[in-house]
Amino acid sequence: MLIFSSVTVLTVTSMTPVGGVFSLGIYTVLFLKLYSYQDANRWCREIGQAKAKRLTRSYSCPDVKQSNGSAVHSLVSYPGNLTHRDMYYFVFAPTLCYQLNFPRSPRIRKRFLIRRLFEMLFLMQLLVGLIQQWMVPSIQNSMKPFREMDFSRMVERLLKLAVPNHLIWLIFFYWFFHSSMNFVAELLQFGDREFYRDWWNSESVTYFWANWNIPVHKWCLRHFYKPMLKTGTNKLLAQTAVFLLSAFFHE
Repeated sequence: MLIFSSVTVLTVTSMTPVGGVFSLGIYTVLFLKLYSYQDANRWCREIGQAKAKRLTRSYSCPDVKQSNGSAVHSLVSYPGNLTHRDMYYFVFAPTLCYQLNFPRSPRIRKRFLIRRLFEMLFLMQLLVGLIQQWMVPSIQNSMKPFREMDFSRMVERLLKLAVPNHLIWLIFFYWFFHSSMNFVAELLQFGDREFYRDWWNSESVTYFWANWNIPVHKWCLRHFYKPMLKTGTNKLLAQTAVFLLSAFFHE
């Protein structure tokens, strides 16, 4: 999946940078989801083979109490979860870690859904406007200093780009992690809405990386870091491996 998408983006000349980023992002997310899907079901098979009496909390989410009792989602156990419906729900759910029983919300809140949709549309237009009216002119004005290797003006242009770049990153973060993911979660009645924590209060780089993107952090912890520790790998080496894996996918 990863090689096919990368080769296609590199070889197809009509592929635009925006289209390339979009397709690579989709294939990467799908790869991580399917890896988690097979990993979690393999754990269930191993538990079944060991004749365990019940699934542990790590592999199956406990029942979630409904606030108003308007919806009841029945719990499933392995291998009753191996259906197309269950797999496709996980593919579209705003999480990278598979569970047999996800926490579910009792109903779809229409007002909440409309607010998130409005935010998505408004912020997307704002991002496009800022890029076209602020970023692109600054980049075009930077071409001449770079061609002439005028270092003082090159530094000045880069500093001018830092402000809109930071602002656009913050808007994109809110658009993706708050508006978009909450919109999808509300549509699917997905109960776990912890997509980020208070990364703005970070006192260290480690705290920031562990809290700004919770779905990816949980996947790395569950499917890469802890399995490495179980094989006897020391913590520093495992942390370095997680950092390099994250760097690979971001690149």
